[in-house]
Amino acid sequence: MSVSEEHLAGHRVRQAVLAGGPAPATAESPRPVIEASWTRLLRRGLDPGSDPVVPPLAASELERRRAESRLGPLVAHLRDALRPAVESTGQLMVVTDPEGRVLWRDGQAGVRRLADRLGFVGGSAWTEGNVGTNAIGTCLVLGEPVQIHGAEHYVESHTRWGCAAAPVHDPWTGRVLGVVDVSGPTRGMHPTALTMVQLAARVAELEVRQEHRAELDLLRAHAAPLVARLGGRALVVDRHGHLAAATGMSAPERVTLPDGLGVGKVWLPTLGAATAEALPGGWLLRLEQEDASVVGAALLTVDLSRPAAQVTVQGVSGGWHHTLTPRHTEILVALATHPAGRSAAELAADLFADPTRVVTVRAEMSRLRRTLGPLLRRQPYRIDEAVRVELVLPPDRSALLAGSSAPVVTALRAATPAPLDR
Repeated sequence: MSVSEEHLAGHRVRQAVLAGGPAPATAESPRPVIEASWTRLLRRGLDPGSDPVVPPLAASELERRRAESRLGPLVAHLRDALRPAVESTGQLMVVTDPEGRVLWRDGQAGVRRLADRLGFVGGSAWTEGNVGTNAIGTCLVLGEPVQIHGAEHYVESHTRWGCAAAPVHDPWTGRVLGVVDVSGPTRGMHPTALTMVQLAARVAELEVRQEHRAELDLLRAHAAPLVARLGGRALVVDRHGHLAAATGMSAPERVTLPDGLGVGKVWLPTLGAATAEALPGGWLLRLEQEDASVVGAALLTVDLSRPAAQVTVQGVSGGWHHTLTPRHTEILVALATHPAGRSAAELAADLFADPTRVVTVRAEMSRLRRTLGPLLRRQPYRIDEAVRVELVLPPDRSALLAGSSAPVVTALRAATPAPLDR
């Protein structure tokens, strides 16, 4: 099949499937990752024939985000790593923040002008919910590298464009720092573009990991003599909760710290009551009781009314709150709205419209259990029956988790307003 024939066949598939029918008998069905993305967007109500316009950030806000981005110091390295996939093929290198906002673009004038016509400019939000299926937005949904070819785009005006993107994770915290992307006219896409963005993202993650290790080593050297003089149970953690030193106990490798941790009394879901003392680059936590259990906690609240969702645990010994990642927010929404529990396949359908993505679900549940510990149960995945659960929703349901295209969130946006607690 020639390139032009393949292009036409892709468009026929796209038109048929997005109109609600099967793929033509003479053509292959969409790849599962594409079909799942289209399903999410059809449920969300995005018009594939629309010409999405997403106002970019103001120049001052764009500069602020660039200055705060952990990827800023790495942009030059990313540019060097991706130069073969950009310069020789007339493509564009893009680096975004965790919200899919374009922070940096690099490429020849011609491809920049083409990107401008699509609204693919500095400060624009290139998420699935805003512009449909695309490598940046879809890889943010899935948390893994994605390549999108021509007619695999959901929005008609993007179907002559190709893109390959990979998320950059902070290996220390698990949070997404941003996305590295190569985009441009489909005819010019480098055959190894996806591999190259994966390697570039991996190099960036290794740089971040090395930076964290150096910080932890400094904290460990500072804390060692202090811990040696302590009695009782205590541990020293960095600002992300990673263990630097401990005495009198078998300590976890990482403790999830509450938001706004300050000097004084603190309660931790997996450790119990403690006293926090500030150290350069971290915290000394002196544990005050043996019973670290949170079973019997009275209330777990997921506050969805704020831009970054927050979970609060109010237990018999104290309270604790922590800002959630977007993925963990979606999982807790699914578990809160299905109190009997969800299998890994059901959660995959809730999050991705794809019940086969059980490996991703299990990895995310493992990370979430490190935060909430015994509050979460398995087989099926659920919130402990002894815990009362409350979702705090924004007054305007349509504003609920604006960056999410998860089916469970789409359903909650459309649900009849009512208190959601048990």
